[in-house]
This record gives sequence, C-alpha cells and structure tokens, in this order.
Amino acid sequence: MRVVIDTSVLVSGLIRPQGPPGEVLRALRDGRFTILYSHETLMEIVVVLGRDFFRRKYQVQVDDISTLVSLIRLRGEAVVPAQKVTDCRDPKDNKFLEAAVAGDADYLVSGDDDLLSMNPYRSIPVLSPVEFLEVI
Repeated sequence: MRVVIDTSVLVSGLIRPQGPPGEVLRALRDGRFTILYSHETLMEIVVVLGRDFFRRKYQVQVDDISTLVSLIRLRGEAVVPAQKVTDCRDPKDNKFLEAAVAGDADYLVSGDDDLLSMNPYRSIPVLSPVEFLEVI
C-alpha cells in the first residue's frame, strides 16, 4: 500500500504518540505501508519540527527529527512530481497532491480540512488518520 501522509499527521504523531496519528506512525514503523515523499514534503517536516516553538513546547530534539526522517526514508519511496498541481484551496498543500499523483498513491492521509474536502482527489482517497487506520 502506497500512502502520502501530510506533515500535520506526522508532527502530531511525533508529539502525541497515543492518538491516531501516533498509531499511523507505529504502522509505518512496522512496515504496514510504504510512505511516499517528495523532497518538498520531507523538507517541510524538518522545517516545522525545527521551529523553536515546537522544540520548546513539545521538547522536540534534533534526534527526534532525525529519527522521523530516517524512518520515512527507511519505509518510504522518494517521488519526483512531474506535474504541478494547483487544485487545493491552500496552495501550501499542493505538494502532497503532487506527491500522491507522482507516486500513484493508494491513499493520502491528512488532518487538514483543505485536503480532506478534496476526497477523492483524482481517484485517490483522502482519509483522516482514523479512517486510514480502519483501512489498514
């Protein structure tokens, strides 16, 4: 199963491992699906988790960021979007749609209403973490 997971789910899973996003991360760690990522989506994770706000409020350490990136690379597949997508009402979320299309994703998992409202996107189901956990 090939899945794009947006940054909000990954960040939530790291800082609150007991909830559904944390379960999604555990499923990734256990190899239950392949995460698809582009350079742009991976860099967003690093930038968001590297912000002083996150580091102070949630005690996110450099090692935590490195571990998450390593997990994504270990259990994932890098994709290079060949076409630009401009369909999302939040332009910052188009990178996840691009990765999903480029990687022929089976699912896009998001906690973002801008992406969830697009379900399905080009026949790719856009699911919340709870919905995705029901699938796997």
